[in-house]
Amino acid sequence: MSSPFEVLVLGVGDTFSEVHNPTALVLCCEGHHLAVDCPDMYRKVLKDFRESSGRDLQLSDIDDFLITHVHGDHINGLEGVAFFNRFALQNRTRVHTIPELASVLWRERLQQSMGAIWNGEARTSMQAQDYFDLQQLDWGAEHAVGPFRIQIRLTKHHVPTAALLVSAGGRTLGYSADTAFDESLIDFLAPADLIIHETNLGVAHTPLGELEALPEDLRQKLRLIHYPDGLDVSAASIVALREGDVLEV
Repeated sequence: MSSPFEVLVLGVGDTFSEVHNPTALVLCCEGHHLAVDCPDMYRKVLKDFRESSGRDLQLSDIDDFLITHVHGDHINGLEGVAFFNRFALQNRTRVHTIPELASVLWRERLQQSMGAIWNGEARTSMQAQDYFDLQQLDWGAEHAVGPFRIQIRLTKHHVPTAALLVSAGGRTLGYSADTAFDESLIDFLAPADLIIHETNLGVAHTPLGELEALPEDLRQKLRLIHYPDGLDVSAASIVALREGDVLEV
């Protein structure tokens, strides 16, 4: 019998939320933990998950991070995670991301704050490889990360962003990441056994009404995430995820 493929829901909110942690997931199968996105104060996000779910999950349990795009609510935690992994756990942080982000992550995002370490007397220059094992996810290819087989697809968003189809344990998860409503993306996600789709405000996000108008068989597989504080999720015809949820795909 295949090992279960689980989704741990760490956060369900957007970057403006006063109520929720930013959207973040951890995918689990065969003892492997793949984190999808890394919001700020990530160890606090993990602590909140432990308290709401009753399930133990530590930073040391995370084997890999997959970063969908460059926006801060999805990536700002990488600095703290990489510092903690290097200096507290003596590990590098393995990160998988799209070519557009892999090429600039260190130079344009992290080098300024992580590029030097002071030992009390002198500064030592640091490079990306001192902290990270960076793996590029190429468009149009299938990628293996532990037991997971991953396909990525470009979404309609402000910046290059990867939607995901992730297969493991004989099951498949679809994840929209941040995107405007896109019928062709729905077609890409439709074969999945479970689909996690964002809904939010603005032209670069998906109105809830568009998802509620989808066929019933699709709606039954959908779960909402990345929703704004003002959304009455209890009135939605699609189940909204909550922080601390543990889903079996």
